[in-house]
Amino acid sequence: MTTAKCAYCDKGDALSPFGIEIQALPGADLYLFKEQSHEGRVILAAKRHVGNLTDMTDSERNAFFAEVARVGKVLEKAFSPDKINYGAYGDTSGHFHMHLVPKYRDGFEWGGIFDMNPEKEYLDDEGYQMVIETIKAGLE
Repeated sequence: MTTAKCAYCDKGDALSPFGIEIQALPGADLYLFKEQSHEGRVILAAKRHVGNLTDMTDSERNAFFAEVARVGKVLEKAFSPDKINYGAYGDTSGHFHMHLVPKYRDGFEWGGIFDMNPEKEYLDDEGYQMVIETIKAGLE
């Protein structure tokens, strides 16, 4: 079910300020978070418009979390973070999704409070494409 003004369902103007679609995966849709203070930060969104984890069927939930683990492994291999933080928020979006946030000991916010959108590090189109291609290569 597509919901009006849902960035993850519409994949258009509502998505473009913060995300770039990387790839539709079997259990979730994968997006690059444009703000890259945490190199490799991505979002995994539920395939179907659901507001909460508890709204998913067992098979949807299992497939979603299989993708969380799969993408987490790709990020570990591709970007060598010291830790990946996994966050499920969604107070305003209404579509269940998780942020996978690579963290680096010598990088932004290590050991501190997570800032959802610090608006510090944006890339040019070529930079975004390089990150996307790195992630896609790990998914193959």
